[in-house]
Amino acid sequence: MTTFPRLIGSVVVLGLAVACSPGTASGGNTGGGGGKVADAAQQAAPLSVEQLSAKVGCKPRMQVNAADIRTGYCRTADGEFFVTTFKTQAGKDAWMDIAPEYNPHLVGNLWTVLSSRKVLELLKERLGGDLHLKDHRTNKMQTVR
Repeated sequence: MTTFPRLIGSVVVLGLAVACSPGTASGGNTGGGGGKVADAAQQAAPLSVEQLSAKVGCKPRMQVNAADIRTGYCRTADGEFFVTTFKTQAGKDAWMDIAPEYNPHLVGNLWTVLSSRKVLELLKERLGGDLHLKDHRTNKMQTVR
């Protein structure tokens, strides 16, 4: 079981690692087969940490505020969580590659929310996104839509 201070440390370290990673600022095409669905997703303006947090009734305390990645801490009646936004899909992919695989993530367009599954299920009702319950790099990942 992970303690909350350890979770805070992980999020801050992950944010700094992604912000300093080479290649996260490039806005190039990151996947094959784009198509109309991918084009529409890219054209939809991604939400900021503040906008996502406001949707669940929180004013975030910023933890990481870099050009490529921003992370805010929130505490609401639903629980405590971190909201992270990314400038590019490549940045989000890099973060997902080093994200703590033992914690579930709520994942949307250029954003993630990190917390316990219970909190994420409550937030999903207002934020949307997909709930990733396992390491996304394995075949055993379960995504709840």
